[in-house]
Amino acid sequence: MRIRTRSEPRTVVITGATAGVGRACVRAFATGGDRLVLVARGSAGLHAAAAEALAAGSPVRTVLADVSDPEACEGAAAHAEAEFGPIDVWVNDAFVSVFAPFTEITPEEFSRVTEVTYLGYVNATRAALRRMLPRDHGTIVQVGSAIAYRGIPLQTAYSGAKHAIQGWHEALRCELLATASGVRVTMVQLPAVNTPQFDWVLNRLRGRARPVPPVHQPELAARAVRYAADHPGRREYWVGASTAATLLANAVAPGPLDRYLARNGVDAQQDDQPRRDQDPDNLWTPADDDADHGAHGRFDAEARERSAQLWASQHHGLLAAGGAALLGAAAVGALARGR
Repeated sequence: MRIRTRSEPRTVVITGATAGVGRACVRAFATGGDRLVLVARGSAGLHAAAAEALAAGSPVRTVLADVSDPEACEGAAAHAEAEFGPIDVWVNDAFVSVFAPFTEITPEEFSRVTEVTYLGYVNATRAALRRMLPRDHGTIVQVGSAIAYRGIPLQTAYSGAKHAIQGWHEALRCELLATASGVRVTMVQLPAVNTPQFDWVLNRLRGRARPVPPVHQPELAARAVRYAADHPGRREYWVGASTAATLLANAVAPGPLDRYLARNGVDAQQDDQPRRDQDPDNLWTPADDDADHGAHGRFDAEARERSAQLWASQHHGLLAAGGAALLGAAAVGALARGR
């Protein structure tokens, strides 16, 4: 089997490609000239995302599909390979959510979030692996969240789905390592991101839904996803200092963090402005079927475009070498002073 070099265009499938992080990923991969297959439910969003990819010089195809349907994922994978050849990279980003206390979420709504946000990743990954494993080649990037480790109030369905993805991803990675497979899976844990989801999520709060500050731009997340696709040996990448702080705090002091979120997590996820009845709801049907919403939400004024922590996450080896050098210098200095 000929190993494809990185300089050659890849076939990349992106789910949830019409808005937010998924839409920013379209741009990030298109700038490298990769052949893109975009998967989502909204036809207007797909058309606009494809136009951006074409403008950047990338061949592109679109697939209208709901990832909660295993057959739809299989069809998307088959279409991708029929159009562009073997899939090199598959990015899972599709999700839905509900902002409400647990007792105000119906069983049907909770199941729907689980089927799209968790089982959608499972279904899509199965379709990708069915093709990648026989070739012993390919990379799957799971777009995660700090919520994969640390559940937050008012997002019980989404928190549960992201936790499920994390556990399943770890188990799958172990299985691939056990068989010395050339297929790689990695995960990118994101902070709060400025995306349109907060204006089309099913919302039963008193105020308009919003991300918990600090907020980051979707392009930062997309750069992290593309880096992970290029460097899939790591089990996961953390984006943003808030992600690192949350995960570390949850590891050493989960009880105090529970109480902190109980005091602050409810108000932090909603604006003072009251919820608007005219806002769309994409739980059951796409919000971008008739109109494109792009990558950004309404939080551009406060969203950050860069993260020093992301650079650190991508350069552990360099930081370790630098740390060792500093320790060595300190030891030499101590010895010199002792003479």
